[in-house]
Amino acid sequence: MKILYIEDEASLAKIVKESLQSRDFEVMHLPDGRQLVGHFTSFKPDLCLFDVMLPVKDGFELAKEIRTIDPDVPIIFITAKSRTKDVIEGFGAGGNDYIKKPFSLEELIVRINNLYRISKKDRIIPVEEKSIQIGNFVFWPEKLELVFEGEIRRISYRESQLLEMLANQKNELVHRKLILDTLWGDDNFFNSRNLDVYITRLRQYLKHDEKVQLLTLKAVGYRLVDR
Repeated sequence: MKILYIEDEASLAKIVKESLQSRDFEVMHLPDGRQLVGHFTSFKPDLCLFDVMLPVKDGFELAKEIRTIDPDVPIIFITAKSRTKDVIEGFGAGGNDYIKKPFSLEELIVRINNLYRISKKDRIIPVEEKSIQIGNFVFWPEKLELVFEGEIRRISYRESQLLEMLANQKNELVHRKLILDTLWGDDNFFNSRNLDVYITRLRQYLKHDEKVQLLTLKAVGYRLVDR
């Protein structure tokens, strides 16, 4: 597995890089995010590991840059920040997981392996293509496309998974725990905040059709209403 690792603290970066390499990961380490897109494009990492507090641009900004060219590569943030609003900001920037300093190398490696395993499973492309009508939207899960009045919006694989799960049970309550267990494999705090971010994104996409609403039953689940 190829990991793009950005960390400005040289001593920590050396320890983490050597530990990952000793477990047969291929690691490109950068001290900051300058020329990130060029490095990302040439290295083609399977996973990104970004410190948040960086010079020039912070890890959240770098994640947003990566999401403009690759909506699916897993991104893990490493940071001393742990407030809920910081965690939510990280997921909103496109992050998939979050590990707080100080951390154990074993925990980091477990998180990397788990996230990579999930992302590989997510990227399997189904053969059959079918569309789902949602109000005036035509949703193509396999193409990762949401079409409204002829305008095509590309969405991420995770967004597509979530929307398909809700659309297959239109006008019915889909429990939050079921979504987390099915799509993330765990209903822990970080995955739960990640789900909140994806629900917000889907709501933004669907707001153009007044017949369609994505309703929240707090702490219970969601209902995709198609009138």
